[in-house]
Amino acid sequence: MIEISQKQINRDNLLNQGVKLLMEQGYHGTGLKEILDAVKIPKGSFYNYFGSKENFGAEVIQHYIEPFIKQLDTYLEHSNGDALSALKRYYRDLIAETEKQNFKGGCLLGNLMGEIGDTSKICQKALQSAVTRYRNIMRSALTQAQQQGTVRSDLTAEEMADLLLNTWQGALLRMKIEQSSEPLKQCCRSLLEGYFKA
Repeated sequence: MIEISQKQINRDNLLNQGVKLLMEQGYHGTGLKEILDAVKIPKGSFYNYFGSKENFGAEVIQHYIEPFIKQLDTYLEHSNGDALSALKRYYRDLIAETEKQNFKGGCLLGNLMGEIGDTSKICQKALQSAVTRYRNIMRSALTQAQQQGTVRSDLTAEEMADLLLNTWQGALLRMKIEQSSEPLKQCCRSLLEGYFKA
């Protein structure tokens, strides 16, 4: 059994708290003291973990995207040879989750892209990396679906993955202002059940 050090536990707690607070309050609205107080770590210790708030923000971005990538990976592993249906199930469950959360938050990546995407080079690189990793797993799913004959092949899987990602991000923003999951459902209907189909 692998033992996890207290330092790793503290680091994970800081990242989890970072995801929660950055989602609720944004990057500029969240102070380090607030994060440290929530996980009961002295302020001086923070810099042993991350070095700066910008570095912390960049790590929070990677920490945030990881479960989404793993979740989509799991759906694809259990797709029974139908990657398009796996993608639909994945997005249906994401929509159900946003409904449970009363449309709060949206996507941390989208929120931070709007807030600091062009002002913090460190966070900009982390956002680019997270978006690329997420897009690549969608591209992989769409490539499988093309091979299975359920998705059109006159567009590349990468083009469709980019379109899905971009449309989903826009739908999440509309979801927040409309307090409705309809923009998300429309995104999935229009692309996964319409435009992408073979």
